[in-house]
Amino acid sequence: MIDTHAHLDALDDDPADVIGRAAEAGVGRILTVGTTPAGCRRALELADTHDGVFAILGIHPHEAGAATDDDVAEVRELLAHPKAVGVGETGLDWFRDYAPRDAQHRLFDRMLELAADLGKPAVIHTRAADADTVDALAGFDGRVVLHCFSSPHLLEPARERGWYVSFAGNATFPKAVDLRLAATQVAADRILAETDCPYLAPQPVRGRPNEPAYVVHTLAALAQSRGETPEELERLIDANATACFGLPA
Repeated sequence: MIDTHAHLDALDDDPADVIGRAAEAGVGRILTVGTTPAGCRRALELADTHDGVFAILGIHPHEAGAATDDDVAEVRELLAHPKAVGVGETGLDWFRDYAPRDAQHRLFDRMLELAADLGKPAVIHTRAADADTVDALAGFDGRVVLHCFSSPHLLEPARERGWYVSFAGNATFPKAVDLRLAATQVAADRILAETDCPYLAPQPVRGRPNEPAYVVHTLAALAQSRGETPEELERLIDANATACFGLPA
């Protein structure tokens, strides 16, 4: 199995221990995310240290108010690393509004330019900004991953444009019927699963800090909703992630 979106540097435990527990659970590959230039450097350090770890590098929309041209230039340089496989997470967040909206739009455009220039997928964070996110992506023809999919309103544009849809632990919550229904409507070659750890621990371990080993619970819930075995969905998601992020086969 693969965890397509984790924040290993945000966990309290030693990353080596976390990665070891993931391997014991059958999770052999982890994509860890950098959300600031410093976080991107840490993500690459982990990727260099551990064979099964790869890095997604970008500047989070919450950081848009303070992000500089030099920060964007540094992220571009870091993305040249052979284990940097995606740009993000990037996008728009009108729920928290931690950064001015115009600054978020500008940063989103810059991150999409990086993804287009470098031929890497754009990993999208969007919250309470569905329409504006779709509009911002209108001119982007590269691969798109809707990370931590939480808005069924985005399902139709995702299906129309062939975006990847990645489900996190919140899809296992008892009230998340709409997310599990959405999972049944995502094409077999476009579905992904993630933890977004240390956040959103799946229902069987809810209340604990999330970690990559727990992606098995999300995968099981998605498989049940889709009428597939966990093993079938595991193979699909692994193949999809390999294709989307250009991972070694």
